[in-house]
Amino acid sequence: MDVKLLTVVAVLIIVIYSPPSEAKPISLVERCYCRATVNSLPKGYIRELRFIHTPHCPFQVIAKLKSGKEVCLNPEMPWLQHYLKNAIRKMKKSMQAN
Repeated sequence: MDVKLLTVVAVLIIVIYSPPSEAKPISLVERCYCRATVNSLPKGYIRELRFIHTPHCPFQVIAKLKSGKEVCLNPEMPWLQHYLKNAIRKMKKSMQAN
């Protein structure tokens, strides 16, 4: 039997009998949710904010608007920076109180 044919058969047997993986493909794991950000959006349009921080992506802020649409916000917007500083300050105070 040819060595190349034996190699192909061996590889096929390994692939067929190897247990299936539950992990996501690397391309999906490393993909960031926010690919483009909005640089200006009035606070009054926003219903809720979500914050995502993953090892492969920078800090991401997702705003759910009152219309139901979701947009990614630029985390460097001045009002958002002010909001984050106040939220962190409140968290520190509540942790010190406990």
